[in-house]
Amino acid sequence: MNRMKNSENLAEGVILERNKNLNRGFRKLRVWREAIDLYGFEKKVLGQIKGISFKIKDQILASGFSISSNLAEGYCRKSIKEYIQFVNVALGSCGENYSQMYALLQSREISQEIFDEFDKRHYSIEMKLINLAKSLARKMKTGQDWNSDYKVS
Repeated sequence: MNRMKNSENLAEGVILERNKNLNRGFRKLRVWREAIDLYGFEKKVLGQIKGISFKIKDQILASGFSISSNLAEGYCRKSIKEYIQFVNVALGSCGENYSQMYALLQSREISQEIFDEFDKRHYSIEMKLINLAKSLARKMKTGQDWNSDYKVS
């Protein structure tokens, strides 16, 4: 099992390091990677639990999936103003995702252990998103805009 996880991490590193361009720069963001991991965690956990309706599982997975998707879309807009907007949408998806998982905890459909692991991951993402939004807002206030020279570094 551990060997498989190591090979998956290696494959992920290879995939994220190939075919670089300015539009794929979001792949460098730790918060984007953590959001991808959170989705994987939720998919695995919810797939193992019987008794939660498909609709509920689907809503949770959709809100979790939306976090990384909105980060990527905002980044690719190449405008700080639009990027902030999409980071805020990702934060909204974070709130929705937390509320859904908390409801499962309160209804005893998931264990405290599962919720605690979720909450640890979720909080890390949430704080990174908040800090990213603040950083982008500071840039915007100083008149900085997106570097759109499209050079690959």
